Amino acid sequence: MGSTSPDDADRAPTIYDVARRAGVAPSTVSRAFARPGRVSTATAQKIRAVAEEIGYRANPIARALSTHRSGMIALVVPDITNPVNFPVIRGAETTAAEAGYTLVLADSRESGERERAALDRVAGSVEGVLLTSSRMSDAAVRTLTKRGPVVVLNRAITGIPSVVTDNPRGVRRAMEHLGSLGHHTITYLAGPEASWVDGMRWRAVREASLELLLTAHRIGPLVPTVAGGARAVQRWLERPTSAVLAYNDQMAIGFMQGLRERGIVVPDQVSVVGFDNILAADWVTPTLTTVASPLRAMGATAAQHLIAMIGGAKPHAQAPVVLPVRLTVRGSTGPRARS
Repeated sequence: MGSTSPDDADRAPTIYDVARRAGVAPSTVSRAFARPGRVSTATAQKIRAVAEEIGYRANPIARALSTHRSGMIALVVPDITNPVNFPVIRGAETTAAEAGYTLVLADSRESGERERAALDRVAGSVEGVLLTSSRMSDAAVRTLTKRGPVVVLNRAITGIPSVVTDNPRGVRRAMEHLGSLGHHTITYLAGPEASWVDGMRWRAVREASLELLLTAHRIGPLVPTVAGGARAVQRWLERPTSAVLAYNDQMAIGFMQGLRERGIVVPDQVSVVGFDNILAADWVTPTLTTVASPLRAMGATAAQHLIAMIGGAKPHAQAPVVLPVRLTVRGSTGPRARS
């Protein structure tokens, strides 16, 4: 393994120390840390064992300067406190880690301006960007692609790789379910004004209403939170309906809380359906009927596409990747009450 001089003991181990002890070239050590997939498993394991033995740690800044590769990708979410983003983050982070990347997380707080500022701060430090429910304009997102690979989640932009859930099918299943229970008029609690997903869901509500001979009203735009859903009750009371479909589960849960405070019983008097199937949907009383979206798979799929693009793969930008959804029926929906 070679001897260690007194001078060696006083300095931090280098890539050359690892290479000498492992019996490989310094460039092989560099690849083992920067791009594990380009080194055989046995060699990579040997290099990492030697590095651990002598206390060597790769310097990501130095590696980025020499290779122009930082080993980091960015994920921007519109609201880090929104439970719908938790599985998306986990799916993206797990996939990134398995490929040797570190995920950098940024929160735009539902602001396109903050989103752009966050991206400016990480520009040059990350190799690619994942945009979740971006609040920026299509033009701004296209400009971003000139800096490097970009994949958009929960939104479709022509010419840019995108991963979305099947919003039209999810809305259709929810409307069919409510119609089968005898509900003829349904209120849609809309999400943020700048949300592409909200536009898709409201369009699907209108189309399903026409096809199923139902009537739909819209309240919004609203803040997509529990508080936003609770505040919507007052506006709903101006034109009450026997069923409500909310933009997301948080709004649905808040709406049910607001109804409860006014003595209105769910589902005996009003049926409520949410969207996304967050963990809390199964904890509230009554449990929430919701359209379940494969959120973790969305994060993982987007990260896989981004990492492939970073590696030189041609982006699949002709049409978005559409992930399936399903209706999960629980206790918040029931037959329409007889007048």
